[in-house]
Amino acid sequence: MTDIQLKKEQDCWCGSFEAMASPCEVLMEVENKALAEKIFKAVVEEARRIEHKFSRYRDNNIIFTINNADGKTISIDSETARLIDFSDNLYQLSEGLFDITSGVLRKVWKFDGSDNIPEPVEVKKILKTVGWSKVIWKDQQLTMQADMEIDLGGVGKEYAVDRCVLVAKEMTRDSVLINFGGDLATTGPRQNNGFWSVGRLITGKEHSVALFQLRKGAIATSGDAHRYLLKEGIRYSHVLNPKTGWPVIGAPHTVSITAPTCIEAGMLSTLAMLQGDRAEDFLKLQEIDYWIN
Repeated sequence: MTDIQLKKEQDCWCGSFEAMASPCEVLMEVENKALAEKIFKAVVEEARRIEHKFSRYRDNNIIFTINNADGKTISIDSETARLIDFSDNLYQLSEGLFDITSGVLRKVWKFDGSDNIPEPVEVKKILKTVGWSKVIWKDQQLTMQADMEIDLGGVGKEYAVDRCVLVAKEMTRDSVLINFGGDLATTGPRQNNGFWSVGRLITGKEHSVALFQLRKGAIATSGDAHRYLLKEGIRYSHVLNPKTGWPVIGAPHTVSITAPTCIEAGMLSTLAMLQGDRAEDFLKLQEIDYWIN
């Protein structure tokens, strides 16, 4: 693939590619080029396996099968079931604010930086097809009404990061950093307990970048740096309330969270965004490190 590149940068190998609609990087503190190539290839293969399996844009995967079941019950494989179980837990924890059936709202909301706000009647119409509580999910069997869909995009990229960390750990004891579109994790500290310098895009009246250090664990970021609407001076975040079909009011521009795994960090950053103007109060209760603006 022409988008796959591997090169030596100072004291590590850097591999880059595109997946899950994001720029992806693999930084490897290994000396041997052949090992770097092997690790990078394995990470790319795992990332693309996950993307192909869970992308809502494909017509030959489990998500397509679920979304086109026309009301029939579908048997779900164990990997997909774990992600659905996790999403179900998030639905319960967020009291319905995290809802994997809310992806259909993209049919009326296009967060392209324009001022194209949908009409309330359009939102109300599509909202009838949203609601995880309408789905029957039990014993790896899923039944959903014909006009509904699920979308695992809210957990898929973070899951891919964690899976690729495990792949890298199986191949080397040296430190590897996986960075998929700003959601990232490392296999462990660099040599001499060193760290990876990580940039975080801060969005407000203007963009800026903050740097922080990562020795272990993961960081995930949620925000409206690239996906938003702007009309009459009002910035509409891409984070939607599945109960109303409209952007969450008062949501922060950016929330970054540290956690042992990327999927945990992503869960907390997303749940914080969904709290709107109560985001920081929510984060303070979690007793975690976070950055918010």
